This record gives sequence, C-alpha cells and structure tokens, in this order.
Amino acid sequence: MILLLIDLMIVRTSIELGNALRARRRELGLAQEEISGVIGVNRRVIGELERGKGTVQLQIAMEAARALGLDIELAPRGK
Repeated sequence: MILLLIDLMIVRTSIELGNALRARRRELGLAQEEISGVIGVNRRVIGELERGKGTVQLQIAMEAARALGLDIELAPRGK
C-alpha cells in the first residue's frame, strides 16, 4: 500500500489545532455556522475551537476535523 501525505501539519497545541481547522474551513469557503450545523453544535463552539480554547471537548474537535475532510493521525515524535 502506498500512502501519500500532502500538506502534513504537526499540531502540538490547541491553538495550532484551531488555526489548522480555521484555515481548512476558509480554504473550503465554509462559514462557522455551516460546520456547526453539520456536527450539531452551536456556532460559538466552533469559534472557541478555532481560537484554541482548551475546554472544547476532544470529540467535537475530531468531528469538526472530519467534517472538514481532515484526518487526525498520531505518530511517534522523531528525535
């Protein structure tokens, strides 16, 4: 099997995750309201997620990433 990774981004903080999700949403031309409607949360939650607010539930972050066509993968850190 061949795996091709394009635009791989390493995310280590909630702020970096929020920035990545915001960038992808904007790239797709979507509003926060559209993403919130797809995953069933208030638009305010998407705003908090994009600002890196640490209290947003992990499940919501994962659903938002999935709705934006992004995968979250874990890999050992290189030394």
